[in-house]
Amino acid sequence: MGKTMIDDIAEKVYNEERISFDDAMRLFEHPNVTEIGLLADFVRQRKWPKDQVTYNIGRNINYTNVCWVKCDFCAFYRSPGSDEGYVLPNELIFEKIDEMVALGGDTVKSNEILMQGGLTPKLRIEYYEELFSAIRERYPQVHQHCLSATEIIYIAHISRLSLEDCIRRLRDAGLDSIPGAGAEILSDEVRDVIGFRKDRVSEWLDEHRIAHQLGMRTSATMMYGHVETIEQRVTHLEHLRNVQDEKGGFTAFIAWNFQPDYTDLGGDTSRWDGKKATGYDYLRTIAISRLFLDNIPSFQASWVTQGAKIAQVSLKYGVNDFGSTMMEENVVSAAGTSHTDAMTLQTMQRLIEDAGYDAVRRNTQYDLVN
Repeated sequence: MGKTMIDDIAEKVYNEERISFDDAMRLFEHPNVTEIGLLADFVRQRKWPKDQVTYNIGRNINYTNVCWVKCDFCAFYRSPGSDEGYVLPNELIFEKIDEMVALGGDTVKSNEILMQGGLTPKLRIEYYEELFSAIRERYPQVHQHCLSATEIIYIAHISRLSLEDCIRRLRDAGLDSIPGAGAEILSDEVRDVIGFRKDRVSEWLDEHRIAHQLGMRTSATMMYGHVETIEQRVTHLEHLRNVQDEKGGFTAFIAWNFQPDYTDLGGDTSRWDGKKATGYDYLRTIAISRLFLDNIPSFQASWVTQGAKIAQVSLKYGVNDFGSTMMEENVVSAAGTSHTDAMTLQTMQRLIEDAGYDAVRRNTQYDLVN
């Protein structure tokens, strides 16, 4: 095989040298996405040498849809005072957890709830402390992977707490780890266009830094394919890599593309060009992310937005984890795209095995569950 345009980058990858910002920019311009995938798969095999793909038994719970921030890319929220707004009663949350535990069993911390909502003015820290404490007491088999940096920053603000004190109180009440939601693209310029009321980039990063300093693990995400430039995508990855260099607190990276249906941004041609990101773009983005984020161990497939088939292909583009069973999904489906109904545990296992891997269950901390 003759030399290619990215041989020098490949040499760095093979020698376990860090690729640069400019290298990542070149990879986004490289015409042969398969070559990028081969490099990403090489890195994935170096980090995860066994022919295994992990998955997690978990459930999404959206405890509220009330949010005053009104991000233009979101079709899920309802403004405070809306007749369609809700806050789930605790008993209904417990019923949802019961259904998950019936599937996942009783091993301690082996089942995950990913519980998120919105920025709701009526819910201060005491609400979350009481809820997390009640779940911890009732369900020792449940790992609470809940909220987001954006929610926690707001909870601290309306509860008149420092961010560190807020995270510590949530942790002490039962919060086990924090999802990476709310990152979107880590550029204040982008945030001003798609969600100008959101936290600033520095605030999002600081929330994760503080959580890591307090011994908590979090995940990292990226929602791309809207108004950002490729340079802003790479800057986003650079922010994540820099934070991970400090404490190593990110367990995983998950990327997905903007889902436009029923959103204000999706209907605004002055801001968005109407071109929804393709599966090809997803594979390129996740593969380059695997090469650039050399310090984040796990990469999770986004089958919810990409569908089962692209998720299978992504296992050859740097991805080593198929994510959670979820059981229900409301945020992405509100924007017209969700494959949750078709994804049973048995289906997930079959998809992994059909791609040539052993399907292995893990917990939220990526420890294997027997």
